[in-house]
Amino acid sequence: MRRRELIAILGAVSILPLTVRAQQAAKMYRMAIMHPSHPITELNELSRFRYYREFFGELRQLGYVEGHNLVIERFSAEGRVDSYPKLARDVAARNPDLIFAISVSLVAVLKETTSAIPIVAMTSDPVGHGIAASIARPGGNITGVTVDAGLELWAKRIQLLREFVPTVSKLAILAVRRNPERASMQEAVEKAGIQVAGPSFIDDGSEEEYRRVFARMSQEGAEALFVDGSPEHITKRQLIGELAAQYRLPAIYPFRSFVEAGGLMAYGIDLVEIFRQAAHVTDRILKGAKPGDIPFYQPTKFEFVINRKAAQDIGLLSPEPLLARADEVIE
Repeated sequence: MRRRELIAILGAVSILPLTVRAQQAAKMYRMAIMHPSHPITELNELSRFRYYREFFGELRQLGYVEGHNLVIERFSAEGRVDSYPKLARDVAARNPDLIFAISVSLVAVLKETTSAIPIVAMTSDPVGHGIAASIARPGGNITGVTVDAGLELWAKRIQLLREFVPTVSKLAILAVRRNPERASMQEAVEKAGIQVAGPSFIDDGSEEEYRRVFARMSQEGAEALFVDGSPEHITKRQLIGELAAQYRLPAIYPFRSFVEAGGLMAYGIDLVEIFRQAAHVTDRILKGAKPGDIPFYQPTKFEFVINRKAAQDIGLLSPEPLLARADEVIE
């Protein structure tokens, strides 16, 4: 072989494998996503839910691309609360690099299941529910984002509901039984001097159960409705809106997705912002940070959304001062 040919071949060999070696050197991360009720077909970048699209889009911007350097396994309890423990064990047994778990109920079960796998939690009050030692230094293997802005947020929702329906004296609380938020909701209602229309708890999350609960609310004389932030409710948001309209119950919800599905009004955190922040927490952990050293992200942005058509459907006029204060009015 001539010297010139040998140099050319060696040069080619020294250049071409750079790309190959770079691809081989790129770490492949394994991540599990758990949701209590949303179907796994929604937990992706093409989801009809904007916040999932933003979450995966943010991960992409941070350099994590599914199928390239990221493997994602998706899990849903499909609304079956009694399946949470087994689901948590199944996910932990797969030993991913990180688990992104949505809802305080799932996170609490995961905490009992594994103390080794890093968990990015989306949960209400992580300290109050025993998930973290503190917001600033959670300790252990769990950190994430909180969707809880405190008791004041529930009081604000009652204030807005009263501005819409000044005569309300008996309020029903629609809550998933395992969601600890219901205690805060009841405390806020009682502090406002409004009577609670009996317990209205959801256990199995079936459509039949929601229909039974709404019928019972009506029989007990409920004049309005307070809905907690359980993911199970988000999955059933259209059904909840339809039942609220059927029983002519003015309702206030924690997230705008309820109003987009036909609910009356919502005041709460911006879920898009929260999911973006969850992506950044995920990035920090995959880069080597310890979950216990990463503060829980607390929401800073809130939005007030009114569905004027939903008000008309139950015979209410939307107060102009409220419409003027809304971040968005859906016609």
